[in-house]
Amino acid sequence: MGIENEIKSKFRNEYHKALVNLYYTNNVIGEQFLKMLQEYGLAAPQFNVLRILRGQYPNAASIGLIKERMLDKNSDVSRIVDRLFKKKLVERKEGKSDRRQKDVLITKWVLNYLRNGSLWKTRRCYSFQPE
Repeated sequence: MGIENEIKSKFRNEYHKALVNLYYTNNVIGEQFLKMLQEYGLAAPQFNVLRILRGQYPNAASIGLIKERMLDKNSDVSRIVDRLFKKKLVERKEGKSDRRQKDVLITKWVLNYLRNGSLWKTRRCYSFQPE
């Protein structure tokens, strides 16, 4: 099925068609991704933080480092980390040099869960929390 039939529209030229097709494909994949994350009780920014922390492991990451690496630069990283902490998916510790700074570390449970690829392999889990 072509993009013309899918969105029931005509295009000015091939460039316009390609641009709309990219936008449409991004939305379709994004919706599927968000549905999968919802099954685990996660939002996309929370998953992004976990992805960053997994890459940092075994080192902790500061809020500033996480913010630099976020895909959505407008995210409130402190609140996202607070929500992940409440779900017991990350650990927070005072910074060694500055007590106001928080070092964030992914929990071993989540690290093992992501390492095994369980988030991608199964859709039966409805809550992404340790038992």
